[in-house]
Amino acid sequence: MKTYKNCQSCGMPLTKDPKKGGTEKDGSKSLMYCSYCYTNGDFTQPDFTATDMKVFCKQKMKEMGFPGFLAGFFTMGIPKLERWKNN
Repeated sequence: MKTYKNCQSCGMPLTKDPKKGGTEKDGSKSLMYCSYCYTNGDFTQPDFTATDMKVFCKQKMKEMGFPGFLAGFFTMGIPKLERWKNN
């Protein structure tokens, strides 16, 4: 299975995840998603669209002190991530 450097739902670097990745139903680490997006084999925001995720992440980044233009830049690629590719 392919290993990803960034969460394939929100784009956050997996190294920045305090739990070092989400979890599958069997308790094993997810190699694709962070713990904020994916827990126990399910998405934490199952009804989100790629656009919803961009807005959510941009707002969180601004709350963390990122300038708006940088938050916008870092969230641009969200629709190209694996979770959103076929939607």
